[in-house]
Amino acid sequence: MTRDAHDVLLVVYDGVQMLDVAGPLDVFDRAARAAGAGYRVRLASVGGRAVRTSAGLDLAVSADLMKVRKPPETLMVAGGWGYADAVADSDLLRHVQRLSAGARRIGSVCTGAFVLAAAGLLDGRRATTHWAFCAELASAYPAVAVEPDAFFVRDGALATSAGVTAGIDLALALVEDDHGAELACAVAKFLVVFMQRPGGQSQFGSRTRGELLRAGALRDLVLGIDADPSGDLSVPAMAARLGMSRRHFSRLFSQAVGTSPGAYVERARVAVARTMLERTVDGVDVIAERCGFGTVETIRRAFSRETGVSPAAYRDRFRRG
Repeated sequence: MTRDAHDVLLVVYDGVQMLDVAGPLDVFDRAARAAGAGYRVRLASVGGRAVRTSAGLDLAVSADLMKVRKPPETLMVAGGWGYADAVADSDLLRHVQRLSAGARRIGSVCTGAFVLAAAGLLDGRRATTHWAFCAELASAYPAVAVEPDAFFVRDGALATSAGVTAGIDLALALVEDDHGAELACAVAKFLVVFMQRPGGQSQFGSRTRGELLRAGALRDLVLGIDADPSGDLSVPAMAARLGMSRRHFSRLFSQAVGTSPGAYVERARVAVARTMLERTVDGVDVIAERCGFGTVETIRRAFSRETGVSPAAYRDRFRRG
């Protein structure tokens, strides 16, 4: 390896997701082939053992995490369904901590963020993970500022990505850092992926907090909003339903749910609209009316805020059959 080469160590474990590993590997490999970018990527596990992916394939490993002495330039942790066991592996966490101290940058793909968080590397930092696990990450590690919509988040030398294919987005960004946008764009074109995907990961998954709340009138209200957000869900109407003043209701709702009543209602309406866009041929105007938006312009603005794309663009990408 030349002096200018980038040493990338990708940490893996049993239950890792294959694409979390293969995506970044192919980005770095193509960059090296296209311009002699000088990446050397090694897979490392505790004990240097081969790991079994969540798809049931055995993955050969080239480095024993416990024997790697020199910190890599880039340390990354892959994600997968085995993340819960990984965060309970004290040896894995100890060596991730040790190697991170000398690494120039540290990253994760998908639920690999849980490993970084368990190692204390995300405390006081902004981070993301797969949309389906953002609430769990925020709950388990309250010192982490979780950003659920981003495909990847950079906070200083730390970079975390959303689920699965978002590891490709992150790897492309790292190649751009190292060798410029022209090479990163060429790699993206060869792999037939976006250099920068439109919107955020909110367009791929919905978020609801009703099931996270304790039993009570507020929980019933929130679950009702999730089930049918088309009615009168103004703050005065909801406050009256619970027998509270508007001010007290707004404060209590924000404290319990983590967002304002208006923002939550908008999110719930977008979630229902998304389902209708995926499964029906109804016009956007009809969907806007049925979901409580009222006008096409209102639903367009809400979609832009929540998913980063328009209702029409969302339907083009996700409509079923």
